Amino acid sequence: MTFSSIPFLFYFLPIFLVLYAVSPAKNIALLCASLVFYAWGEPGHILFLILSLVVNHVLARAIARKKDNTLLFLGISLNLAGLGWFKYAGLIAETAGGFFGGADIFAQPHLPLGISFYTFQAISLLIDVRRKDAAAPENFIETALYISMFPQLIAGPIVRYKEIEEQLRGRTHSADKFASGARLFILGLAQKTLLANNVAGIADAAFDAPAEAALTVGAAWVGLAAYSFQIFFDFAGYSNMAVGMGRMFGFELPRNFNFPYAAQSITEFWRRWHMTLSRWFRDYLYIPLGGNRHGAAKTYRNLWMVFLLCGLWHGAAWTFVLWGAWHGAFLVMERAFLGRWLTALPRILRHLYLPLVVALGWIPFRADSFAGAKNYYAALFGRDAGEYPTALSDIAPEGFGYIFALCAVTAFWPLIREAVTALPKPTLPPRIVSGRGAFLISQVQLVILFILCAAMLAGGAYNPFIYFRF
Repeated sequence: MTFSSIPFLFYFLPIFLVLYAVSPAKNIALLCASLVFYAWGEPGHILFLILSLVVNHVLARAIARKKDNTLLFLGISLNLAGLGWFKYAGLIAETAGGFFGGADIFAQPHLPLGISFYTFQAISLLIDVRRKDAAAPENFIETALYISMFPQLIAGPIVRYKEIEEQLRGRTHSADKFASGARLFILGLAQKTLLANNVAGIADAAFDAPAEAALTVGAAWVGLAAYSFQIFFDFAGYSNMAVGMGRMFGFELPRNFNFPYAAQSITEFWRRWHMTLSRWFRDYLYIPLGGNRHGAAKTYRNLWMVFLLCGLWHGAAWTFVLWGAWHGAFLVMERAFLGRWLTALPRILRHLYLPLVVALGWIPFRADSFAGAKNYYAALFGRDAGEYPTALSDIAPEGFGYIFALCAVTAFWPLIREAVTALPKPTLPPRIVSGRGAFLISQVQLVILFILCAAMLAGGAYNPFIYFRF
């Protein structure tokens, strides 16, 4: 069950909102709903999630009492062992089989939904308690709700315990906060269903084109642009829905995206893209490795290690490691010399550099293999498509330019807004520009957006969720 589904929007969420509103024990109600939500989509691994909640609660309390690094090491090891088994056992077996010329040792176990996200949250809890950055949870309900709260359980944002510690023990509920959360949820839903879903088919058709029917140059670039929009609006839309629902329940969850394609460098991009993951790797890996405190060579090494592991975190395939290496290479180059070159360029060129580098990096992220990535790069840069090519008309419907334009305006909105503010302002009737008039207009827009989203979902529109496989 995804957030952008009819059962969730019209059954699970409304029913739970009513029960939550009347419940005197809101944390227990939210925890029960979270476990039901997870069991609905992943019944085979609900016991593993509950075991993780119990083990991490016991360890967090024990670490707080004994202040023992041995217990911290045990907790981190147990969490990573679970993640490693479910996510990387197949990759290790496949790699070993390739080295030794044999078949895979065993098949990849089924990956539990959200394990990458809730494992990182559990590890951050144990580390923060040991560092005394946060107090240990007072009871099991707090631990379990922190790790498994359903708005952010499946695909983040990755929340630090100290960020919601006080909110778990007492938070405010108000009509204004609920309305703000509902507004953000609808905007995220629109990003997912109206933007990401409408370009997903183009991206899939381009990347899944058979090797014998190679893409033309135009089709390859349009497919790459489609995937760049899809992954952004898919994940940013989910994050906005998660943060919006958190507000509806009284929580302020951390923001996860800040118009990353409007950045001017890869360094800035990672301050805007999946910000909670970037902070997690910074605080729990990059800084403990030494950060930038021990000279340029070790700084570059640390950046590479972080982004190789960041790639591996995203998926159990060497193509993801290549994606991490791509970003690590540009981060190192920007720190070494490229950053100075970029600052000397006109701003428009920096804004062209960033989306181009990021888009080229998405190819190994999306491709199924190194060979597939190689073929896609070849198509981008003019490889002969052969006698029966996959042309633009084969992957994109007529009028796709309209949805691309809407995606571009939304993705680059800070730049668009900056340009618009420099234009002469039209004179509007006072009733329209007044607070009441603007409020009514915004509410009507939200209602229309929700109706459009519901209509698309009810019509059975293509509705994948990329980050569920991570």
